[in-house]
Amino acid sequence: MSVAVYSLFTDFDVSLFRAGKHYRLYEKFGSHVLSLNGRQGTYFAVWAPNGETVSVVGSFNGWNPNAHPLNVRWDGSGIWEGFIPDVGLGDLYKYHIRAYHGAVSEKADPYALQSEIPPRTASVVSTTWYTWTDEAWMQERHQYNGLNRPISVYEMHLGSWMRDPENPAGLLGYRDVAEKLIPYIKETGFTHVELLPVMEHPYYPSWGYQTTGYFAASSRYGTPQDLMYLIEQLHLNGIGVLLDWVPSHFPGDAHGLYQFDGTHLYEHADPKEGYHPDWGSYIFNYGRNEVRSFLISNAIFWLERYHADGLRVDAVASMLYRDYSRKEGEWIPNIHGGRENLEAIGFLKELNETIYGHFPDVQTIAEESTSWPGVSRPVYSGGLGFGMKWMMGWMHDSLTYFGHDPLYRQHHHAQLTFSMLYAFHENFMLPISHDEVVHGKRSMIYKMPGDEWQKFANLRAFYLYMFTHPGTKLLFMGCEFGQTAEWNHNQSLDWHLLQYEPHRGVFEFIKSLNHLYRTEQALYEHSFSPDGFEWIEGGDSSNSVLAYTRKGYQPEAELLIILNLTPVVRYFYRCGLPAPGEWEVLLNTDDPRYFGSGIELEAVVAEAVGWMGKPWSANLTLPPLGGLILKRKNT
Repeated sequence: MSVAVYSLFTDFDVSLFRAGKHYRLYEKFGSHVLSLNGRQGTYFAVWAPNGETVSVVGSFNGWNPNAHPLNVRWDGSGIWEGFIPDVGLGDLYKYHIRAYHGAVSEKADPYALQSEIPPRTASVVSTTWYTWTDEAWMQERHQYNGLNRPISVYEMHLGSWMRDPENPAGLLGYRDVAEKLIPYIKETGFTHVELLPVMEHPYYPSWGYQTTGYFAASSRYGTPQDLMYLIEQLHLNGIGVLLDWVPSHFPGDAHGLYQFDGTHLYEHADPKEGYHPDWGSYIFNYGRNEVRSFLISNAIFWLERYHADGLRVDAVASMLYRDYSRKEGEWIPNIHGGRENLEAIGFLKELNETIYGHFPDVQTIAEESTSWPGVSRPVYSGGLGFGMKWMMGWMHDSLTYFGHDPLYRQHHHAQLTFSMLYAFHENFMLPISHDEVVHGKRSMIYKMPGDEWQKFANLRAFYLYMFTHPGTKLLFMGCEFGQTAEWNHNQSLDWHLLQYEPHRGVFEFIKSLNHLYRTEQALYEHSFSPDGFEWIEGGDSSNSVLAYTRKGYQPEAELLIILNLTPVVRYFYRCGLPAPGEWEVLLNTDDPRYFGSGIELEAVVAEAVGWMGKPWSANLTLPPLGGLILKRKNT
């Protein structure tokens, strides 16, 4: 059987690849169906510089390693390529690689656009051709993705959001998810959906974070076009799509990237640099030009071919530090003797510059848990160049505070106020993610103290605090209705809970919060600027009361937020007001619609009584374990 000498690579392509500056490698590597000299077939190209022989084995040749040997390029690039006639869409294949030292392996294609349904591991000759109809969204999405816009993200895992009882595997396909998810997101009011990694992964319990097929949408849920349909339909309904992306590590599965050509090609050879002790996985060699091109091309691929509106980059902290999760003697310092991973830092900067250079209207979001400076600051000013960073400190402190019995909260008041000391050092996103509701951490409702009523009141108060705190928002699926069980990737959310009043109350409250967040400019126009926040009362620890304002571009947009985080109704609580006139209640967490006790506050008229540093004030009734949002009536 013949393999025709053919190449999609120009000399310029190869030079860019070897320099680490080729950002669309998916147009060259992988499998591409085309016609050569009037004959249909597939062109294959793979990087295996330490291979002695490389051939394509597949369903079309009986998996015979001698049938279709590829040709190695003469230029020393390590690229093997060739055209095989009569191979087409749907055919299965792998690369049979014999290394110089004699080791033999069969590897899935790192650039494959589709894989077999796990646990099968072959690559599939496929295409990302699709006739998109979301042009209006793509042209206008800067209005939805801007840093001065409301961004409320619903984080979800496709395989466990909702299950299909009639499907033996239980999984809904991408198109089935579209049918059910879109009306739900429109009802709840979230602006964006964030999908846990949809890239192909052999180990389902990894939730997608152990990626093997970086360019392949997981076949568990359908074809590449099925995922495109889901994203397109979300766009057509005004909903943005963020994708989790994992450039920090990859698993050691035999068919994957690990020792791809018999050597440590994508990873470091020394386990002190190349092995990740936390996840039993392998760390990309960011100092290798071709690896950087692979990863940056992959990011561009999901933004270009799948119309993703942004990437949430996983485990950035593990990339920045050579000693991350390692003891003394288990890591290798950088060339200056420090712990910083200079190659990874350079990669992240180049990644963000490239993404924003090609797609200025998307967002990159860093999951970064340390105090590394300038994560969401431009590269030209010394930052890493991300659009936003997860505010892990806020998440930890606030959940710890709300976990305390209200009797003792007065001693922990600073856990709620401390975040404002650094809230504007970065462009922060406030995350309540999947990581907070697994592995014994308990569901959100069971993080809260007290009896049933107090748990739900605490949760509503927490969400009010979250949505009125500066920064964008992220909430994991199930948290919006008070899921009681920890998240289990093997089963659906407990949708039946919505029939019960307490859970329905939380659900209705999240709907109201999202509505206010999207319509009140003060809650989003200055998300990352101190111009948008002012303390009215941040020091009343004895009463566990907080009062602050959020401000927009226009003075009339200002909102007053007051939280009473004890189960005691506070009558005649005098609070300073930022302006005279009449103030109306926009939202009350204690409203009976939300399973509240019904303590109401009538419209408030400011009195010319100086209080809390303000020339106006009023006596308020503060609901128990609750909060209020007030706005000055137009005069």
